[in-house]
Parts: sequence; structure tokens; C-alpha cells
Amino acid sequence: MVVLAASIVSKSGKVLLSRQFVDMTRIRIEGLLAAFPKLVGTGKQHTYVETENVRYVYQPIEALYLLLVTNKQSNILEDLETLRLLSKLVTEYSYSLDEEGIGKTAFELIFAFDEVICLGHKENVTVAQVKQYCEMESHEEKLHKLVLQSKINETKDVMKRKASEIDKSKIDKNRSEKGGFMSMGSGRIETSFSELSISSSASGFGSGSGFGGITTDLDAFSTKPKGRQPSAANAPPKGFGMQLGKSQKTNQFLESLKAEGELIVEDLQPKVGQSRVAAAPPTDPITLTAEEKLNVTLKRDGGISNFDVQGTLSLQILNQEDGLIQVQIETGGNPGILFKTHPNMNKELFSNGNILGLKDPNRPFPTGPAGDAAGVGLLKWRMQSADESMVPLSINCWPSVSGNETYVSIEYEASAMFDLRNVVISVPLPALREVPNVRQIDGEWRYDPRNSILEWSILLIDNSNRSGSMEFVVPPADSSVFFPISVRFSATSLYSDLKVVNIIPLRGGATPKFSQRTNLSTENYQVV
Repeated sequence: MVVLAASIVSKSGKVLLSRQFVDMTRIRIEGLLAAFPKLVGTGKQHTYVETENVRYVYQPIEALYLLLVTNKQSNILEDLETLRLLSKLVTEYSYSLDEEGIGKTAFELIFAFDEVICLGHKENVTVAQVKQYCEMESHEEKLHKLVLQSKINETKDVMKRKASEIDKSKIDKNRSEKGGFMSMGSGRIETSFSELSISSSASGFGSGSGFGGITTDLDAFSTKPKGRQPSAANAPPKGFGMQLGKSQKTNQFLESLKAEGELIVEDLQPKVGQSRVAAAPPTDPITLTAEEKLNVTLKRDGGISNFDVQGTLSLQILNQEDGLIQVQIETGGNPGILFKTHPNMNKELFSNGNILGLKDPNRPFPTGPAGDAAGVGLLKWRMQSADESMVPLSINCWPSVSGNETYVSIEYEASAMFDLRNVVISVPLPALREVPNVRQIDGEWRYDPRNSILEWSILLIDNSNRSGSMEFVVPPADSSVFFPISVRFSATSLYSDLKVVNIIPLRGGATPKFSQRTNLSTENYQVV
């Protein structure tokens, strides 16, 4: 048996990881991997594909393929055994079986593959032995790290000595300059203060430049009695070399960009005592986040081309002592939704009691900092439908040409299933010299001249405004110009109606405090 390469590729053909075990050029392995997605047929139960020169032995892992490229003389039974061992290692080393998860653990997976396959031949090892071999410590590595750390510490000591010498020389220099300046008398000090006040007023320092504290100090200096003041020795000379206020040309440039539709975010200093509670990360010990992404394609004449909902449930734990838990959930009982647990989850426990727990009950869930909002994926689900009543928001666009003008009427109709927030309907327009004439609208609108898009915004769609319309006029144009129409929105309800019922501590004791977040958002929502 000769294994030429072990690879992980996406179902679209993107190579995420590849390890070659024989001498092979990059062009050849790229050609072999590029040809694989074209050879895999849909609906077949085979786990291998043969060509004139090589054999592909593969195994689907969620949205990925684990692939062995072998010669045609190899034993396919041994190849399948090798493939099963590699699939166990992939799920062991990578928490999320997607492009991001494989990319983060790419080197660990390559090292593990090297322990299983040597020069194209399988080694007689198990998963536990591979983990042990990959985690073994090296005496030479420890010695190298100790030598490197000692060099770093020595360099830090030299830096500290040099910094103290520089600070000492600066202090001595300031003392000598201060003594020479103060011997000149009080008349020079008074002149310096008068020049400084004139210079500050002419150089633009004031309330508008963000340096209001300087103006206050200068006013205070002018009210103090005349005499020798040590603080004046360090005053800057007449005229400042750099002016920090915003110039008039800069303001005009920003205003012109705003007029063209660009979003300008100014760098403003936060006010003292300003509340930042809204940006604070979650403080609950356990947070569960259920998210659903909508991919919908509607036809302009009515009907659905595509309706796909993909959901994930992730877990975020702040404290390590709360890691030994199980999560009990409740679903809405929709038969059209297919749930799939993470490979490390106990599938029998979930199918019997809707409880999410690890296969090894003594193994805790990983913990993360409060700023890490991604969490650990526990559950995925997907729903596809051709029922138009499942669409949360439908759009109708009616362009009509009358004389030298095109009248465009757009209306939306929202389902009663969800209350939609931050709705933005983007309508492409032909190239215009002037802003379109919006005659009637339920909500607000904004025109982006650079991309030639008219955005219709509705802050909230609930029972008070389940339908709305907009009408605008543009020069004559073909009706196909106004498509595809893109839609963005979010909601706090889910199609799956998934709820976290309870957190079960495996060590006993009181139930830890937890919170649940739900969010439905659009990933690709269009009318074509």
C-alpha cells in the first residue's frame, strides 16, 4: 500500500490541508486535488473514485472531505482503515469541522498524520498513541528555551540600565537649563508669559481643538502676581510648531464625501462619565447563543427559488469550574428541521432526552475569556422549504415607463411570525446625474451615488406596519436594472424555537446561572 497524500478539502474544491508522503511536485498534487470534486458523484454510496493513475479514497465530514490519494495497487481495505483512523484524529484535534477550525489546527493535524503514515505506509498505532507521541517533551527544546529566556532577561536588564542613564542625563540637563534661565530675572518671565498668551490665541488652541486645559492654565498664569515662578522655566518659546485643529480644507473634503453618500465616522473623544454598559461583554458564568442565518432567493414574479435556514447553538463558559455540565434544550417540534450534534457530543443522550453533553463525562467544556463571543459549537440544524408562507418578508417591485420618466413602486409584506429590526431594502438604480425623486415612502431612504443604490430603511416592522410601500421616479430605464434587490434585517425569534431549559451540573450542587441569546439574521436575501 502506498498513500501518496492525505488532504482535507471543502465540498467546493478548496484545499484546506494536504500532506504528501512521497516525492511529488506541487503542480501534480494541486492538479490531483482540483480534479477530485469533479469526479465525486451525488447520491452514490461509494467511498472511492479511480482514474487511470491514482485512486481517491474519501470520507465526508460535515461540509468537508477527508481524502487519501493512493496508487491503484494499494489495498483498499487498509486504505479505508487508515481513513477511519485519520477521521478520528481530525475530530479529536479540531473542535469545529469547518474552514476556520481546520486552519487553526492545521499543524497539529499534519503532525498527527505523520505519526499514522510513514513514507506512504500505515503505522500500527492508535489514537491514544498518536496523541502521546505528539505531546512528548524534548530535552533539547527545553534547554533551547531556557537559553533563549536567559538572553531575553539579560537584554531587559541592559535596556533598564540604558533607560536609567538616559533619564539621569535628561534630569541633569534640565537642571542646568533651569538654573541659567532663572538667573535672567523676573522681567524675562513676564515677557515670556505675554508672548505665550498671544501665541496661544493665534495658533488655534482652544475649545474646538480638544486642548481646552491649556487655555485655562494660561488664563490662570495671567492672574497670578508677578515674580519668579519656577513653572515658567519649562514654558515653550513663542509660536507653536504644530497646529492640531481641523483645517477648513479638511472639513470641506469631508463634507464633499458625505454629499457623495460616503459614511464618515469622526474620531470623537468620549465624555467623562459616559456609560459603556452597552458594549460590555457578557458577565454571566454561562452564556448560550442560538443563531440562525437566512439564505433566501425570491422570484420577481412570485415564488421561491431557494429557502435555506442554517442554525448553530454555541456555549461560552467564563469559569473553569463550571465546565463539567450538560445542557438540556427544548425544540419547537418542527419536522422539517434536521438537527446535528458536534462529533464530540453524546448522540444517544441527545436523541433520548434532548440533552447536550460530551461523550466523556469527565471531560469539561473549554472555557474562554469574556471577550471571546464565538464560544464552542454544540449543535447545528438546517431547514429547507418551498412553502412561500415561511418567508418572513416578501418584496414586490413594479417599474413602469411613462413618457420620459420611469415610475417604480415597491411594497413589502411581512409575515406575522417575526418582528423584524433594522430592515434595509437596497434597490439598484441606473447611473443618475441627480438624486432620484422619492414621492412616497414608509420609513427613511438614502441614495448612494457611488454604487448607484437606493436604500429603504425601516427601523422596526411589527403588527403596526406589516406592510409598506415606496414610490420614486428616475429617467427611463429597463425594468431589469432594478434587480436584484437585496434585503437585510434581524430578529430575536428563531424558526427552530430552540430554548435552553436547564443546565445540569455533573458534580452536583446548585444549577449555575446562565443566559440565552437568540438572533435571526440574513446572510443572502435577494429578489431576482
